[in-house]
Amino acid sequence: MPENEDLTMRLAGMIGLDVPLHGMIWAKDDTLTYFIKRFDRKGQNDKIPIEDFAQLAGLSRDTKYDYSMEKVVKLIDKFCTFPSIEKVKLFKLVLFCFITGNEDMHLKNFSIITRDGKIMLSPAYDLVNSTIELTKPTEEIALSLRGNKKNLTKNMLIKYFGKERCDLTEKVIDKILNSITEARPKWIEEINNSFLSLKMKEKYIGLVDSRFARLNL
Repeated sequence: MPENEDLTMRLAGMIGLDVPLHGMIWAKDDTLTYFIKRFDRKGQNDKIPIEDFAQLAGLSRDTKYDYSMEKVVKLIDKFCTFPSIEKVKLFKLVLFCFITGNEDMHLKNFSIITRDGKIMLSPAYDLVNSTIELTKPTEEIALSLRGNKKNLTKNMLIKYFGKERCDLTEKVIDKILNSITEARPKWIEEINNSFLSLKMKEKYIGLVDSRFARLNL
């Protein structure tokens, strides 16, 4: 899992998603440990205001899956200073998670942060290809989209969620899709050069290829 998260976070950064400083270090027992720099601190003592979407929705750790992506968009509209900008980020993040098999993006894995007096989505975190870690994955998304958590389609993700729910223009959507498509060869190279085992590299690439195919990218 540490190798998986480090790799997935790097793939996110390669398409312009905001991710914190992170990496892998060797422990004394010759195992790799994943580290990530906290983004809710400024200096040694000052805290930066952050709230996860479970808090915003009035839910708890036990009910963090009891929500929908449509309602996540409404939380952005309600709490963010410039919702239209944040919904572009959200759409790209959701597409990324679908392509990289992250079916565990529950409410506590989305947060808002206050910077320079503006409320925006926080840097992405806990990005993992959880699908390849599971023996028999049953879902493709943690929070339902159009009432579904599996069998997601291009129409559901791009036209319905991107255009209709996030209210993005065709131009913006095409720009995001192009950035992901252009990154694909570099992603494959990055996966092959990662610390994953050969078997997990093959599973990761196979999943990415299948998800690109489902989006006709």
